[in-house]
Amino acid sequence: MSLKEQNEKTVFGFWVYLMSDCVLFAGLFAAYAVLWRQAAGGPQAFELANMRFVFVETLILLSSSFMMGLSVVAAHAKKKALAVWLLLSTLALGLAFLGMEAYEFSHLVAERSGPSRSAFLSSYFALVGTHGLHVLAGSLWMISLIVYLARRGFTNSGMRKLAMLSLFWHFLDIIWIFIFTFVYLFGALAL
Repeated sequence: MSLKEQNEKTVFGFWVYLMSDCVLFAGLFAAYAVLWRQAAGGPQAFELANMRFVFVETLILLSSSFMMGLSVVAAHAKKKALAVWLLLSTLALGLAFLGMEAYEFSHLVAERSGPSRSAFLSSYFALVGTHGLHVLAGSLWMISLIVYLARRGFTNSGMRKLAMLSLFWHFLDIIWIFIFTFVYLFGALAL
């Protein structure tokens, strides 16, 4: 198998993975849509939505996506130091987002509003938590890619890995926009 065929299969496999993640999140959104009014006497969606907090969280994640895009541009321009610095910035913003999400979850659990409290909270924790796990996985992937690029530079393999990580990171932003809209915004409006 030629290198080109191997690259094409790798990229195709990654797209299949992203589509399977779309199916996973579609199922989680469907469960949330069915269960969001099933609070069983616990807090409802409009009581969870601290819109200022979630707005800052959203700005942080969207800023990380912008940094990721700039790192790809810097990599194509063969500016290794800038690309690595932008990836480190992306990573820092991603970890800040995760820290905020962990704070939000721990705050809810401390108030006895954990996932076992109601069907609504179970679906909320499952949806938002799955997104958070994906951000964590992307962050770990980013660390390994930063090490790879720092050691080996912009090989064809490194550029392909960066392109796939970038797609994954932007995919997570799209999912977060849906979460922000359907969970937090609609929840705050109590639609």
